[in-house]
Amino acid sequence: MTRVLLTTTSFQDTPGGHHQLLAQSGFEIVKERGPLTEARMLELAGGFDAFLCGDDAITRAVIAKAAPRLKVISKYGIGLDKIDVKAATEFKVPVLFTPGVNHTTVAEHTFALLLAAVRNLVPEVNYVAKGQWKRLIGHEIYGKTLAIVGMGRIGKEVAIRGRAFGLKLIGYDIYWPDTLSAEFGVQRYQDLDQLFRDADYVSLHTNLTPETRHLINARTLKLLRKGSVILNCARGELVDTAAMVEALKTNHLLAYGTDVLDEEPPPPNHPLLGLPNAIITPHIGSRTYESVVRQATCAVENLTLYLAGQKPHAQANLN
Repeated sequence: MTRVLLTTTSFQDTPGGHHQLLAQSGFEIVKERGPLTEARMLELAGGFDAFLCGDDAITRAVIAKAAPRLKVISKYGIGLDKIDVKAATEFKVPVLFTPGVNHTTVAEHTFALLLAAVRNLVPEVNYVAKGQWKRLIGHEIYGKTLAIVGMGRIGKEVAIRGRAFGLKLIGYDIYWPDTLSAEFGVQRYQDLDQLFRDADYVSLHTNLTPETRHLINARTLKLLRKGSVILNCARGELVDTAAMVEALKTNHLLAYGTDVLDEEPPPPNHPLLGLPNAIITPHIGSRTYESVVRQATCAVENLTLYLAGQKPHAQANLN
């Protein structure tokens, strides 16, 4: 019997047809509560034919130990930076993923963070909960400039919502089809520094690569206008935490609204925790009932299609 390691918690915790779909596969399912560390993955590696994973540390060492039994990795989601895709390719293990399933949800969460930041929603709710009728003055976002870094599916959905809010949209991406600006109302910038200088709000929607790690750092933060807001629903490592803490403590930034951190879950002494202008949610940008079912269904279908010798919906590598 095909043995599958299932680690994604939102898959496990959210009701929906994906559970029945997985049960119908006839696989033996072993459940763990991820994201799992490399050490835990190494303990488990070698005993499974497939991983149905989230943001677990699937490193070269894990893949090497899992082979030759491991036939396929089916990623629940789109981010592949926790998987050593190069190593998987060398060991002839296909890496499947689920593009196009969570762009609506993450784009909506981006604006939840932005509105929370500019309208002081977190402190205001907390004041009222304590019986204090304390009213702070916030800001409108209408007419402000939103810079979108990464114009993939999620970036485009952010642009659609930005237009509805009356924001001026500017964007940066290496890949920029000729019709993108006209279709989504986004002015293209080819100079990231100038993009940062012209923005009131910066929203990060790019992949984590060696080139984008610490894209937001001490130098680039100084390019931003005082009172700017940075939004991050991509990866925590896009931001240099120490530089961000400094920008928040000196009030150079109005706020940092993020759904991701460089350590997840963060230790109690993580330097961003407790800062009043850091609005942090626990990586829930794609956690809606609608999105989870879409992601989970696609991940299961990828897995079952591949193991049945059929073409999966999306594969990140060739083998």
